[in-house]
Amino acid sequence: MVLRHPLCKMSMAFCCLAPRHLATEHKAWHTFVMSQSPLTRSMTLRRSVLSVPAINVRALEKTHLLDCDAVIFDLEDSVAPEKKAEARENLAAFFRGKPLIGKERIIRINGLSSNWGRADMELVAALEPDAVLLPKVDEPQHVMSVSDLLADADAPDSLRIWAMIETPRGILNAAAIAEAGRTAGSRLDGFVVGLNDLRKETGVLPQPGRTYLVPWLMQVILAVRAYGLDAIDSVFNDFKDVDGFDAECAQARAMGFDGKMLIHPAQIDVANRHFGPDAAAIAEAQAVIAAFADPATDGLNIINIDGRMIERLHLVQAESLVHKARLIAARPIAASPIVGSQTAI
Repeated sequence: MVLRHPLCKMSMAFCCLAPRHLATEHKAWHTFVMSQSPLTRSMTLRRSVLSVPAINVRALEKTHLLDCDAVIFDLEDSVAPEKKAEARENLAAFFRGKPLIGKERIIRINGLSSNWGRADMELVAALEPDAVLLPKVDEPQHVMSVSDLLADADAPDSLRIWAMIETPRGILNAAAIAEAGRTAGSRLDGFVVGLNDLRKETGVLPQPGRTYLVPWLMQVILAVRAYGLDAIDSVFNDFKDVDGFDAECAQARAMGFDGKMLIHPAQIDVANRHFGPDAAAIAEAQAVIAAFADPATDGLNIINIDGRMIERLHLVQAESLVHKARLIAARPIAASPIVGSQTAI
């Protein structure tokens, strides 16, 4: 496989990269001076984020037919060490083929300190997906170092960074990591929670309701909302447990997550339903927008709608919800549902 020109710069950047670099060095424009841009969240649809092993060619091809909002092409956990190179070749061939329409394309790499991180990042620079997903992010420097590498490779600004928050340190440092995502030059768009690794490292049992995990999940929500990022909830491991998955999606939506990471196409419709606005919510939002558009409410910050006091901040929320509904309505419709193939990670 012949890789494109950004890799020369990328390779040079990696030659200078040692573990201590991650903790001590970053570009001057990564100093903690907050960006002048407002801390607004992305309006990209991320209700259903399906993880697909890059080693599985059949699963890669089926992504064209699925109604998910985003696809994570996984080079990490779902690919055995001896299959890493083959998975990269599969992914390169897939990106050279038919474009994936109407879905964000995210490549999950192996850690930069692993034996495969360098090759994975070279592939990211060559393929230019919508985002690169970093595993086990537990300090701000991890995000800033990858931002530096992408800048050195002349990657377009549209190539964003997602961070897996799946370690105790990652949870403890969630706010600092999110803040780093709003420094000048950073590309961070959001967090993806990884509870399988977090349970493993903490000993918390995988119980229904996630009682002992909820405080940590809410800590992630506070961090992303403070700095205008998105939050994707962790995978639900038993894709055959429809009721359990439905309940967990409802819980995650109630906590404020934007979507859910999925391991099987059968989970897509449920996630889309829970994390998308329903008809009643859309109608209510349209009523709020119409009320504030009335000349009689001009200059008012609080108005009365059917006996309820509505503040102007609710107008912003209503406009956001209606915009999301329009994005959903405008999405290309998948050719056909696929529920029989496993893409579990």
